[in-house]
Amino acid sequence: MSIDTRPEAPVMSPAIRRHGAAARRSKRWGNPLAGLGSLVWLIIVVVPIYTLISSSLMHQDEALNGDPLAFPTHPTLDNYNTVLHSGFSTMLVNTAIVAASTVAIVLLLAVPVAYVAVRTRSRLSSLAFRTFLLGVAIPAQAVIVPLYLLIGKMGLYDTLPAIILPTAAFAMPVAVLVLSGTMRDVSEEMYEAMALDGASPLRMLWQLAIPMSKAGISTVAIYTALQAWNGFLFPLILTQSEENRVLTLGLFNFMTQFGVNIPAVLAAIVLSVVPIFAVYLVARKALINGLMGVGGK
Repeated sequence: MSIDTRPEAPVMSPAIRRHGAAARRSKRWGNPLAGLGSLVWLIIVVVPIYTLISSSLMHQDEALNGDPLAFPTHPTLDNYNTVLHSGFSTMLVNTAIVAASTVAIVLLLAVPVAYVAVRTRSRLSSLAFRTFLLGVAIPAQAVIVPLYLLIGKMGLYDTLPAIILPTAAFAMPVAVLVLSGTMRDVSEEMYEAMALDGASPLRMLWQLAIPMSKAGISTVAIYTALQAWNGFLFPLILTQSEENRVLTLGLFNFMTQFGVNIPAVLAAIVLSVVPIFAVYLVARKALINGLMGVGGK
């Protein structure tokens, strides 16, 4: 006669069995409420984009009298042709120059400032860091008059640097905040190891802090580019000639130039959005990772 030495299966209580069954049902069906919310949000985002593109392909009378959600009965590219022959290429180049120059200036200045704020424990560096953060609370509208006078005194009025310099200055506080938060993730042991090898602070910045802060640098670059691309106040106040006009100001002037030609205005908006939207699609992962890293501090 053999004796069964296998351990007995644990006896589960009814409450545990019900909880397990509920967990399996939840895993099978997912989260319906979250799915419904995602669907609503998708509709909110997609409908305006669809309306923008479809209306830009309509004729003027169809845009004024037809259904804005209906697809155009006779799609046309004449509106895009009208915009492209109205100085759009010049405005696009100017905007690209402003965005690229602003990003370059911000990264060139914000990276070493954030590094000093993280690695230096002196009161002076702490005071400088807090001074930079004060810029987050100062809106551009509050200083536009003295800024206009300063740009005029410097002889930069109605030039692209008149847009680039203020845009970079107002992007600096957020850039320093993001980069300092990212550089604090670099462990102290890595800095000490490089210091024991005789590395200078500049070498530690170039070979350690910058490579380990790629997510934050990408976030700053994308955020600054978006701000420069969509800036309106500085181009409106600090420039006036057509050769220095950027896209946002050009869209504003299109409303007057084309009168009630709604499809042409919408075509100009589509053309102005496509380049920066493409940049966002390529770099959105780095932007999200950088912002999540800062939020987790």
